[in-house]
Amino acid sequence: MTNNNKSPARPATGKRRAKNGHTLRNSIIGVLIAMIAIPALVFMTAYIVVDVPEPEELVTPQVSQIYAADGETELARIVPPEGNRQMVSLDEVPESVRNAVMAAEDREFYTNPGFSITGYARAALGVITGDSSAGGGSTITQQYVKKAVVGDERSVIRKAKELVYSAKMANEWSKDEVLQAYLNTVYFGRNAYGVQAAAHAYFGKPVSELSPEEGAVLAASIQLPSALEPWTNREAAEARWNYVLDGMVEIGAITPEYRAQAQYPETTDPSLNRAYTEATGTNGLIKNNVMAELASVGITEQDVQNRGLQITTTIDPVAQQGAVDAVHKQYETHGEEVRAAVVSIDPDNGAVRAYYGGEDAAGWDYANSPLQTGSTFKIFGLAAALQQGIPLSQGYSSDPVTSGNATISNVNGSGCGYCSIEEALKHSYNTSFIRLQQDLENGPQDTADMAHALGVARSLPGIPKTLTENGETPYEGIILGQYSSRPIDMASAMATIANVGIWHRPHFVERVETRSGEVLYEAEKSEGERRASEKVMTNLLDAMAPIAAYSNYNNLAGGRPSAAKTGTTQLGDTGYNKDAWMVGATPQLATAVWVGTVENTPLFNEWGGNMYGSLAPSVIWKDTMDTALEDEDIEEFPTARPLGYGNAPSYNYWAPSAPSSGSGTGTGTGTGGTGDGTGTTSPATPEGSDQAPATGDAPAPEAPAPEAPAEDTGDIELAPGIVIPGDLLNLG
Repeated sequence: MTNNNKSPARPATGKRRAKNGHTLRNSIIGVLIAMIAIPALVFMTAYIVVDVPEPEELVTPQVSQIYAADGETELARIVPPEGNRQMVSLDEVPESVRNAVMAAEDREFYTNPGFSITGYARAALGVITGDSSAGGGSTITQQYVKKAVVGDERSVIRKAKELVYSAKMANEWSKDEVLQAYLNTVYFGRNAYGVQAAAHAYFGKPVSELSPEEGAVLAASIQLPSALEPWTNREAAEARWNYVLDGMVEIGAITPEYRAQAQYPETTDPSLNRAYTEATGTNGLIKNNVMAELASVGITEQDVQNRGLQITTTIDPVAQQGAVDAVHKQYETHGEEVRAAVVSIDPDNGAVRAYYGGEDAAGWDYANSPLQTGSTFKIFGLAAALQQGIPLSQGYSSDPVTSGNATISNVNGSGCGYCSIEEALKHSYNTSFIRLQQDLENGPQDTADMAHALGVARSLPGIPKTLTENGETPYEGIILGQYSSRPIDMASAMATIANVGIWHRPHFVERVETRSGEVLYEAEKSEGERRASEKVMTNLLDAMAPIAAYSNYNNLAGGRPSAAKTGTTQLGDTGYNKDAWMVGATPQLATAVWVGTVENTPLFNEWGGNMYGSLAPSVIWKDTMDTALEDEDIEEFPTARPLGYGNAPSYNYWAPSAPSSGSGTGTGTGTGGTGDGTGTTSPATPEGSDQAPATGDAPAPEAPAPEAPAEDTGDIELAPGIVIPGDLLNLG
C-alpha cells in the first residue's frame, strides 16, 4: 500500500546561512562605504564652497566700550593691542624665532598638509565623550584658522570647519604666508597680539632684534599665556622654554652645544604693557574703577580688551557733568595747585552716580586716595554716642579741654560756653566733641567702629588696618579727623546715613554684555545690610540738617532738605589749611567733596585767605547736588523720635571684630536704650560684612602721576603726653 503522506522538506540550512552571511557582509561594506563616502562627499562639497579670505581680512579688532547709565553716553573705549598692532613680514622675524615657534607648536609644519588627522580625531572624540583632556594636536595652520576664521567653540561642527579651511588654506597659501599670518595673529600673553607686540611686551625691543633664547620665551608662552607668565610662574615658564629649546635641537634649528649653554633671559615688567585706552579727564579714572570691579566678578582684563564688551556703568551723565562743571568752575578762581575730588552715591543701592578724581586720565585719583577728613569725622563720634543713648540735647562745655599734657581749644578761641552737642556740631566745636568721645564706653574705638559700620573701608592699599594706631585703639584725634579716609568712603558712609542705617556696597558696573547680546554680568539687586538703627540715624540727620545753610548759605535749590557736615585740617603749625571737605546728602543722593593741593601746600581761597569746608567744597557740593536733583521730587528724611532712656534690649550695630584684651573695640553698655536700638554697641559681624566695599577697596592707579599728594608728617597724635599741633584744630 502506498503512503501518500509526504514529510515536510528540510530547509537548506547551509545555503540559507551562506545567503545571510553574504547579506550581512554586503550591509557592513555598505555602511563602511557610506561612512567613508558621505564624510568625503561632505568634505569635498565644503572644500569647494568655502572661500579662504586674505590674512588682513580675517582679524577684526574687538573694541570694548564703557557707557554711562543711559547706555548711550560713552565714557571710555578700550582698544585691544591687536587693533593697533604692527604687522611684520616674515623676513623681519629672525629665523631662530620662527623655528622656536614651530618647535613649540608644530614641528612638522613645512611637511604636513595643514592639519593633523590624529589630532582631529582625538579632539572630536573628546567633544563626543566630554573628555576635555583629550587634546587637539592642532597644527599651526589649524590654530590660525581657529583664531581667525571659525572661532574656538568646542564642538564637532567647528572642528570639521577647521579641518576644511585648514586643508584648503594649505593648498591656496604658501607655508610662509600661513606662518606670517599666524605670527601676526597669535596671542603671546601680556596683552600682546602678534610677534612684534610680544617682542616689545617681553623685551622692550622689535622682533628683529630677538635672540634664539628670547624667541623661545615667546614661543613657550603661546600654549598657556597667563599660566606661563615668567613674572608670576617662572618655574613653569622655564620648563616650557626648555621644551622649546629641545625641540629646536630636534628640528636642527640650533646645535646641542648652543642648547647646553643657553640661559633663560630676563623679561620686562608686564605691568608696563597695557591695552590702548581712549578716555579723557576723569573718565579714565572711572575706567580704572570699572576694570577693578569687573576683575572682582571674574571678567578679566583680557576679556575686556578682546571680546568687544558693552559695559554699562551706574554713572548718571547729568550728575557726572554737574560734578565736572562744578569743579572746573572753582578751578577758574583758584590757583593751579588746587585739586578736587567728588563722589556721589545713590543711598538706595550703592550705585556711584558721579565720580571726579582729577583731570589726568592716567594720573592720580584723588577720589580714591586716603586724605585727612577734618571735622567731617565728628558725625561718626556723634552716631556712636546716639547709639549708646546720649541724646542730641546732652550739653557739653566748649572750653579748652586737656588730654594728657595737651590742651585743645577751638579755632580763634570760639565757643558756646556750655551747649548741646547738636549746637556744637553746627559750629564744629572740637572741645565739645573730645568730651563727647570721652563719654563713650570705649572712647575713640567706638568712633572708629561706627565709621567702619557706616562705610569707611577697613583696609586700603598700603594701609592694612585703617583708623587705628598701629593696629591698636586709635587716638582721641580720630573724632577731629586725625586719620585718613577716601572721598569714595565718605560718600558711602553718607549714603548709609541718608538710607537711615542701611548700607549698600558701592559699585560702578550695572551690566556687561557681548556684542551679540549675551549678558555676562548684571549688578545684583540687594536689600543692603543694616549697620545702625533707624532712630539713631534720623537723630543724626536732624543734627546735620541746618549745616548746609549755615555754611555760607549753601543750602540746596528749592529749599530741598539735606544733611551735611564740613571739615578742614591745618597744615602742621603753619596756620594755613591743607584739606577742606563737605559731605552731605538728601534721601536720593549722597555726595562727598574734597579740595586740597598737589603737594599738601597751603590751601587758599579765591581772595588769598585760608580755605574752609564752607567755601569751595560746599559750593561744589551744592552745584553737584542741584544739577543731579534738578528734575527729582523733593523728599524729606524720616522724622526723628527721641532716643529715650531706661532698660531695654540692646541693639548690636555692625563692627569689624570681636574685642581684644585691653584694646576696646566698640562694646559697652551705653547709658540706656530703647527697644529699637539705642542701647549697647557690642560688635555683631554679619557673614562677609567685615570686608570693605568692592569698589571701596579698588586700588589707586598702579602708576600714579608725579602730582600725587605728599604724606603729611606733622604730629597729629592725640594721646596722653603728646602735644597736638594745628592739624587737629579743625575749623569745620
